[in-house]
Amino acid sequence: MVHPQRGGGEGHPSPSRGRPPSGGPGREGDVRCDGTSRLWHVTLSVSGEEAPLKEVRRALEQLAHDHPFLLSGRYANDHAEIRYWEEARDLHDAAAVALRLWGEHRASAKLPPWEIVGLEVIGRDTYRQRVAEGYGPHTAVPVGVHPF
Repeated sequence: MVHPQRGGGEGHPSPSRGRPPSGGPGREGDVRCDGTSRLWHVTLSVSGEEAPLKEVRRALEQLAHDHPFLLSGRYANDHAEIRYWEEARDLHDAAAVALRLWGEHRASAKLPPWEIVGLEVIGRDTYRQRVAEGYGPHTAVPVGVHPF
């Protein structure tokens, strides 16, 4: 799993080395014959039995520490949502990684035994379009782990 370096906030990930600039060849929707990857914005929602807020926060902070690709995490005592950029060949690969994330890191980050209840994976161009139209994540949402 390869994760790009992060740029100036949630709306502006740093492109990977060799990636064409936005709007150029290889942007979202184009078929890439060379097998290069693209950036996908992932929102993963999990839910389950109540857990102490302190433990949920600590677990999400540990996940963010272990995996600095995590942009933001919001949580309550019975659900959480994490957002991050994933570098993958296509949507299927990005979704597969996202669907494994919670379970694979449950023990190491001491995450609550919650189930995945939602997943959204969108390409960088779609993300930018949503933000430009006012439908994306609020730009004032800080990077990091915060309560709902």
